[in-house]
Amino acid sequence: MTESSSNAHVVIVTGMSGAGRSQAANVLEDIGYFVVDNLPLDLVSNLVASVGVSDGTRSLVAIVVDSRSGIDGTVLDRALIDLHRDGIPTTVLFLDADDRVLIRRFEESRRPHPVPHGALLRSITAERESFEEIRAAADVIVDTSELSVHDLRDRLRDAFATDTTPSMRVDITSFGFKRGIPRVADLMFDVRFLPNPHWVPELRPQTGLDTDVREYVFSHGEAGTFLDKVTELLDFLIPEYEAEGKSYLTIGIGCTGGRHRSVAMAEAIARHLRVRDVDTAVHHRDLPE
Repeated sequence: MTESSSNAHVVIVTGMSGAGRSQAANVLEDIGYFVVDNLPLDLVSNLVASVGVSDGTRSLVAIVVDSRSGIDGTVLDRALIDLHRDGIPTTVLFLDADDRVLIRRFEESRRPHPVPHGALLRSITAERESFEEIRAAADVIVDTSELSVHDLRDRLRDAFATDTTPSMRVDITSFGFKRGIPRVADLMFDVRFLPNPHWVPELRPQTGLDTDVREYVFSHGEAGTFLDKVTELLDFLIPEYEAEGKSYLTIGIGCTGGRHRSVAMAEAIARHLRVRDVDTAVHHRDLPE
């Protein structure tokens, strides 16, 4: 392997039809990836060689594959083995969304579903079942159910900056359990055991981004103890994940409403990781825009 090829990165973009594969491809192209759409996975290794990844002519390649190209777990494994054998770092990006959101998007676009199984919901269900193994093997899963095109762009820019050597990126999402847990999270922590600022009248209208709420949350000793234990765990896990080739870690921090405790804790964990030069992004799902 040449020095240039060690800086290569191949992203395989797949996921549910209607979940945003085309938008993801556009974002990756904008940030410097050479994008190929709807390529059979059996041809990935040949494509990578032909566009000059192995010899360093081109570093960043994104390959969009979907149901039409016959993707399955066995074919994906074979393609990844070929790329790893050539020493090329590879990330599998899976785009997902709720069934109700996918139905709405197809109804609005009036385009047929690429997996014809009669009724639209049955087609979506059949495609989701066929993708179970692929989704489980994905390195990065992005749920686009509540993301605008701009949100998706920002999320993918966070995950796939144009560094030629991918490193661990951590995405921390605060959320409220009353609105449901995030569809995507590698690690999830529940901070509902902490005293709730919601019951303090002067703090209720504020959020965990405000100094008064943050100081209230961390004035209770159990908050500091929890932060210490979680950050100690992450300090151990992140290098281990990196050693195994994992490049993206998603962490969920939940409280009841997703406005106070989870927000303050997510920000505190992010500060700890950034001090240690870990590329970290924070999203607060249930705060108003």
